[in-house]
Amino acid sequence: MSEIFLDTETTGLSFSEGHKIVEIACIETVDLIPTNKIFHKIINPKRDVPKKAFDIHGFSTEYLSNKKETFESIADELIEFISGKNIIIHNANFDLGFLNGELGILKKKLIEKKNIIDSLEIARNKFPGSSNSLDALCRRFNIDLSKRTKHNALLDCELLREVYINLLDAKEPKFNLDSITRNTDTINSKVKMYCKKVINPSQLELKEHKNFLRSEIKKNYF
Repeated sequence: MSEIFLDTETTGLSFSEGHKIVEIACIETVDLIPTNKIFHKIINPKRDVPKKAFDIHGFSTEYLSNKKETFESIADELIEFISGKNIIIHNANFDLGFLNGELGILKKKLIEKKNIIDSLEIARNKFPGSSNSLDALCRRFNIDLSKRTKHNALLDCELLREVYINLLDAKEPKFNLDSITRNTDTINSKVKMYCKKVINPSQLELKEHKNFLRSEIKKNYF
């Protein structure tokens, strides 16, 4: 099963108040294992970035106004990347409000909620009454936050993947032992591949070892 971990950064808290997306990141996984397929865009919102938003993600009005890509120019690529996959978002209502707001203006097909898994809802059910922000969950699960000096959509997708694995009480995927054939000759060949070469001692080394043992016995017991 393919999944998409998705995150956005914006100019503010509400699309209906005229705020826009400035960054979108998606990481594709299969059974939670990264496929190395990534969708990441920094977008010109065609409006100013309030100081509060700048303090969160660090994208200034000047920096974004020089970007050529707008949401309209990347919308089809985004739709193709996420199509037919489960989409995992932390606090999905926020991101969907912006994504579907932008898609609606362009008269594109909206992202359906049936394809969304909200990790915030899972966390609230699992840890009721606790803080369940992405930062709080990373600290709960001892996930390294040292690189998160600012909110960054691509980094947050990877942190979300680690959080989601922990929320499901899953494990990071390991080597599948069941994939090894039961054929005895094949197993023996695999074992030999990983065995270190055994080097037998020379006659001189055996003699010196025997003399060493004799001297140790005399020293300790006579």
